[in-house]
Amino acid sequence: MVRRQRAADRAIRPAMRSPGHPKFHREVEVAFWDEIAKGLLPEEAAAAVGVSQPVGGRWFRHGGGMRPFDPKPPTGRYLSFREREEIALLKVQGKGVREIARTVGRNPGTISRELRRNAATRSGKVEYRASVAQWKADLVARRPKMAKLVTNPRLHAYVQERLSGQISRPDGTPIEGPTTGKWTGRNKPHRKDRAWVQAWSPEQIANRIKLDFPDDESMRISHEAIYQALYIESRGALKRELILCLRTGRALRAPRARSRRKTWAHVTPEALLSERPAEAEDRAVPGHWEGDLIIGLERSAVGTVVERTTRFTMLVHLPREEGYGEIQRTKTGPALAGYGAISMKNALATTMSTLPAQLARSLTWDRGKEMSAHTQFKVETGIPVFFADPHSPWQRGTNENTNGLLRQYFPKGTDLSRWSAEEIDAVAHALNTRPRKTLGWKTPAEAFNEYLQLLQQDGVASTS
Repeated sequence: MVRRQRAADRAIRPAMRSPGHPKFHREVEVAFWDEIAKGLLPEEAAAAVGVSQPVGGRWFRHGGGMRPFDPKPPTGRYLSFREREEIALLKVQGKGVREIARTVGRNPGTISRELRRNAATRSGKVEYRASVAQWKADLVARRPKMAKLVTNPRLHAYVQERLSGQISRPDGTPIEGPTTGKWTGRNKPHRKDRAWVQAWSPEQIANRIKLDFPDDESMRISHEAIYQALYIESRGALKRELILCLRTGRALRAPRARSRRKTWAHVTPEALLSERPAEAEDRAVPGHWEGDLIIGLERSAVGTVVERTTRFTMLVHLPREEGYGEIQRTKTGPALAGYGAISMKNALATTMSTLPAQLARSLTWDRGKEMSAHTQFKVETGIPVFFADPHSPWQRGTNENTNGLLRQYFPKGTDLSRWSAEEIDAVAHALNTRPRKTLGWKTPAEAFNEYLQLLQQDGVASTS
């Protein structure tokens, strides 16, 4: 009887492929996509639900940045993973089918079929494990619905023609356009040619088709269905490289909440401009500095640091890191241009460590990522760093004005990496020896030296 029943089970279900690592059950994937919808990055969402970063990245990539399934909660008609865990525990304890059914609250026939059909057999004997049982149940219950663009060739041809159709002159003569390279699976190639195609948006296609086929209800599709066909691999309706026909050309669809993410995550609450000492506002006390970068061609830069009271300027030399131009640039690769967070921290600390503590009270910086290591900078130098508010350059007016003067020596559109530290120091010396109206026609160097002398006199008086 048992042998006949197992044969009947095999008859209604074909042989299953090797499971490999048991698949994460649907609840975990649902939680992952819920975190993505909140604006988290794939690696952040993976950590939040307890899966590895490669798994989270693979889910996000295969889904094209979109949830590939309906997140409806289970109805209770089918066994859940928790119920299967309870069945496995009771089975190990030697409980019978009817006793397990009473404990779980299911029909004995349901428990009997579950123990037969979804048992693990790779060890050579029949064993019931909840993870394998859930994997088998999900695999058998999968009922993928064919995309409308797959079942309707006429609709598919219409959509594809409006997306990637060849452009032509008004008389109908086709135009080839530029030659493009092979799509690598990443975002649109920046500063490279893109194919000249019709490039209608999905919304334009979905609404125009109603005018072109007013009486044909089979020629209807929503713009969301077109986006899903482009971005979700499992749909198989349109080739992924057709995303280059969209205006953005994104390889992955970014969740709407991602745009509301905090851009300046390195700006901590204690580093806000409102936390800066009040004495820095009226410029009466020297030692409060403002800083920023001057950017040139080929990702070159020079750091500028200006004292608010005396307008004394120091320039920070930011040479290329070893391997720049030799190692191919990658999205998560090392910052070799010279003003990565660690490079900037080291160069700025070297420059400002020459100042006495009384003339190094604080540093106000723009919100650039180059100062992401400001906490380590404070530990090494003792100088707290404060960040100006977004889009508020007037809060660093002294530095902005100085950068304008420096553009006489470092024009926009020039490579700043060609200048040595000695040459940059010469430019700083030129600015510091230029008389300034705001200083009563004194030079910044003279005003700064006066404060240094006052500090020395105070030190001598205190020791005597």
